Amino acid sequence: VNVAARSFVAPRLALAARSRFAPRAAFSAAAGLSKEEITTRVLDVLKSFEKVDRSKLSPTAAFAEDLGLDSLDAVEVVMAVEEEFAIEIPDAEADEIKTVSQAIDYIAKTPE
Repeated sequence: VNVAARSFVAPRLALAARSRFAPRAAFSAAAGLSKEEITTRVLDVLKSFEKVDRSKLSPTAAFAEDLGLDSLDAVEVVMAVEEEFAIEIPDAEADEIKTVSQAIDYIAKTPE
């Protein structure tokens, strides 16, 4: 995902992401979520995407190579994760999240 694509696409997709992905609870990792809870919630977010190859969905899956997501889909995934955990991931850091485990690790280290 490149910064230019994310910056261009994000405002338009933000409304769609907010309406489709209502957070179950507004808790970040600092609010006491275990890594297992984070993993479950991230996988649940990914399951909601039609394009995700569910047979390959795992904590170690790469968005593009394993799950079949293109760069625009990856932007939507990051936005959905932000919404799920009530966090904001800076563009530069979001561009580096290319796997499920990287998303999980980012959330686990993110303060409230």
